[in-house]
Amino acid sequence: MTASPGTDRPAPPLDLPDVVRLQRRTSWVLIAGQILGGLGVPISIALAPVLATEISGTEALSGLASTAAVIGTALVSLPLAALMTARGRRPGLVLAYAIGAVGAGLVVLAATIRNFPLLLLGMAAFGAASSANLQARFAAADLAAPDRRARAISVVVWASTLGAVLGPNLSAPASRSFAGTAIPETAGPFVWAAAVFLLTGTLIGALLRPDPLLTARALAAPAEQTREGRSLRAGFAAVKASPRARLALVTVAVSHTVMVSIMVMTPMDLGHHGAGLELIGLVISIHIAGMFAFSPLMGWLADRLGRLSVIGLAAGLLSVAALLAGTAGPSHGRSMVGLFLLGLGWSAGMVSGSALLTDSVPQPARAAVQGLSDLTMNASAGVGGAAAGLVMAQAGYGWLNVVGAALLLPMATLALFTARRHPVVAKAAGG
Repeated sequence: MTASPGTDRPAPPLDLPDVVRLQRRTSWVLIAGQILGGLGVPISIALAPVLATEISGTEALSGLASTAAVIGTALVSLPLAALMTARGRRPGLVLAYAIGAVGAGLVVLAATIRNFPLLLLGMAAFGAASSANLQARFAAADLAAPDRRARAISVVVWASTLGAVLGPNLSAPASRSFAGTAIPETAGPFVWAAAVFLLTGTLIGALLRPDPLLTARALAAPAEQTREGRSLRAGFAAVKASPRARLALVTVAVSHTVMVSIMVMTPMDLGHHGAGLELIGLVISIHIAGMFAFSPLMGWLADRLGRLSVIGLAAGLLSVAALLAGTAGPSHGRSMVGLFLLGLGWSAGMVSGSALLTDSVPQPARAAVQGLSDLTMNASAGVGGAAAGLVMAQAGYGWLNVVGAALLLPMATLALFTARRHPVVAKAAGG
């Protein structure tokens, strides 16, 4: 039995071809939403530090705007997961994009009246849109067959490529579009972002029907349709009970933290070795390409070779990336290769970890566990990004990469332990 759109009431049953068609349609809606939503974040986030400096009057506070966005993304993860658990993916995603649009509006207001605390509040709310972009990958997996689950996730991750590449390049025209108005030019991109988020939320609200999570829940075995298993408490219990779920959480959190910690300090290191803005931009663009453009390959590998194999690949790629970037010095070509592999390793860890997490917990608890995953990932990355600046200042970029590589050891060790202690279960679940 399936659920009627927006409700938990039973609807006529779906056969396998119907489910396949619905999954395909759901994927296309999520891809379209991811392209739009993925465009709204980078079009404005690049100017957040500049705007923070203008309003506060000091560069010392410039990083707080981006930090507030990361904190907002983390804080909204569990409430968003609770809403999705109770009502489905569609209302959760729509609300998250709406909060992001309100946050963008608050940033514009803060820039106009030059109020720094309001700017931080707006950036925290703005982070809800990032949380929606992250949760979309799990929505793609709701109706996917287990042996195609990683590919379903990876295609939605891949859809972020267009926004990630185009967004920063649209910042300048978005700023110029408000020249001569009461809105500061540096706040102009946030007006565009608010419009993009509202458009994305409208698209999801209108087209993501029937809801993929409610449909998957209705198609599940009767034993998995209990309301008791859908709470956040049940999600924590599911992770505690599953070694593979714990490995998945560690993989996603560590991969993201290592990537963010090294990436945010790379422009500074390149500048110390004589790189200009154009070269720095090229290195970061290649890094972003590594993050998103090859995610379908990672999804295919995770489905064909198993989740644990691709987690091992992620650890290897991230380790080599840290080695190359940390020893590059004035060799900008080595830095470029290192940052590309850093993005590729992140992609492998994100796709395989997300698929393994979905595999490893009961269907009713999945939305709660996925919200916990995003909370852990963003909180860890926030701490890592802040600590990266301290390590860079005290010990240098090379040692920052050493620390990043060291963070991979627990992940690799846990993957090996899980593969040896749970080989039959891991294989059955795609691991």
